[in-house]
Amino acid sequence: MTAATAKLTNYRQAPRKVRLLADLVRGKSADRALNLLANLPKRASDPMAKLIKSAVSNAKVPATELYIAKIEVNGGIVFKRHMPRARGRASAIRKKTSHVTLALAQKAAKAPNAEK
Repeated sequence: MTAATAKLTNYRQAPRKVRLLADLVRGKSADRALNLLANLPKRASDPMAKLIKSAVSNAKVPATELYIAKIEVNGGIVFKRHMPRARGRASAIRKKTSHVTLALAQKAAKAPNAEK
């Protein structure tokens, strides 16, 4: 059961670098993920935190009741540039972007243990 989703498209950082943060917060509660991202020195931590806050507001449920059910980072468009090199040649520069898709789900209520 998905409570809410949010997407971040064409984020100007390579997917390989953004996946490090996605792997870190996957499966964690929304408020714990926000606390982790607030203390990380990575560039993608602010946009990722903003994405989680957006998904929480879409859910209309407190962040304490939500966890990150699915987060995936895919490659976006690639800007192609060239840099001049020796002997009149050029080398390619590929400026990569990322698409981040986030799905939050509500935590299942714990059933009281019935002792027999």
